[in-house]
Amino acid sequence: MKDVAELNPEDDNTLLLLDDDEPFLRRLAKAMEKRGFAVETADSVAAGTAIATARPPAFAVVDLRLGDGNGLDVVEVLRERRPDVRVVVLTGYGAIATAVAAVKIGATDYLSKPADAADIVNALLTSGDDLPPPPENPMSADRVRWEHIQRVFELCDRNVSETARRLNMHRRTLQRILAKRSPR
Repeated sequence: MKDVAELNPEDDNTLLLLDDDEPFLRRLAKAMEKRGFAVETADSVAAGTAIATARPPAFAVVDLRLGDGNGLDVVEVLRERRPDVRVVVLTGYGAIATAVAAVKIGATDYLSKPADAADIVNALLTSGDDLPPPPENPMSADRVRWEHIQRVFELCDRNVSETARRLNMHRRTLQRILAKRSPR
């Protein structure tokens, strides 16, 4: 696993974390501080843009969908203010179109949630054409599916019928999945 300590002492280790999920933002900020980053957090496009304009960081982790807009707007501001910034875009909606849009705007990498701090650090510190190493302990396909269903369920305000419609699945099937424990 890579670490900020591998950077030269004169290198900038400032990091902007932009996410509207407050508990996730706090946990990630604490984990990144332990890894040597100087972390600054924001929970909206407006706050992220203000930080990117005033104090453009060397690194950024930006959520794609925020309460007041799209995180890609902040990525554009970061690229204008600091062309060498390394940006990782996080999203709960892993779609090829959004990944392409993020990379075209200037994101270094694109990760689906839930991503842990080690994966994010690897994505931030991988340079050039090197690919980050595969995760040490990746989630099983069943767990990824379960996480996706849970996220859509929460976004639909825990409405089973609406969630089933959006996932294009039968309501009773969804109820059975939701009644079970999460897979490992």
